[in-house]
Amino acid sequence: MKKLFRIFEITQELVDDIVKRTYDAHFHDFEELIILTEGSLEHYIDFNVEVIAAPAACYVSMNKMHKLVPHENMRGWVINYKPEFIPNSKLSFYSNFFTSTNVPLPSGDCLNRFVRLCEIIKAENVQDFADMATVQHLTEGLLSMVDAERKRNLPLENVAKVTQITTFNNFLRILEENFRRDVGVSFYAEKMNMSERNLNLICRNNFQKSVSEIIETRKLIEAKNLLLHSEKTISEIGFELGYNEKSYFTRVFHTKMGVTPSRFREMSQSIIS
Repeated sequence: MKKLFRIFEITQELVDDIVKRTYDAHFHDFEELIILTEGSLEHYIDFNVEVIAAPAACYVSMNKMHKLVPHENMRGWVINYKPEFIPNSKLSFYSNFFTSTNVPLPSGDCLNRFVRLCEIIKAENVQDFADMATVQHLTEGLLSMVDAERKRNLPLENVAKVTQITTFNNFLRILEENFRRDVGVSFYAEKMNMSERNLNLICRNNFQKSVSEIIETRKLIEAKNLLLHSEKTISEIGFELGYNEKSYFTRVFHTKMGVTPSRFREMSQSIIS
């Protein structure tokens, strides 16, 4: 994508065009936010498939191999932007730890606010002399609204929710600094001054995954980035991510991804070429 930003509405014409063209899985060099207002779609991402039903928001970070298959009645909005247009968003940060971020949206007033804001962003963006600072701030607001809905969906009381979100984000920051090391749950629990049980509880409440699952996912996301964007060997990548044996790294990768690291690299390079 040459532009820093674009927004478009998902219409029947667009859905028909996508279905007719039969797009293959691909990588892109931009962040993508989909606001699904009606219908549903199938999302193939990193060799997994998930069905997303409206109303919902779906965030896909750059460099993820994915394909969208819309169902005929799908409607909504799509926003694409370069990471330098909106750096360091919460959803971008979370994408380091999770393959995709899907957030159910309530119908009624909540969904109407999302639609109205998308309409305002598009109206501003198509002006002859569009103020891109305004477009940027409005889009940041939309991303913040998605994250706010994600928090509201957590199965916690309001007071506990605020405390646990803060603790969980602190854990993610510590993980980001240490995920390449060969350390486990006890290391992070000690860093957080809490028991492994409590840290696991907080992680499950916030993202429905255990501490070890989040650690492993972060390693695998980095492994996929290195397989795609570096010339390092499988052994070098495994060692860099704290796997002391190539066979163990290969086994973990294959268990989670369904393919070996070398096969993932081959398939990814064939898509790029």
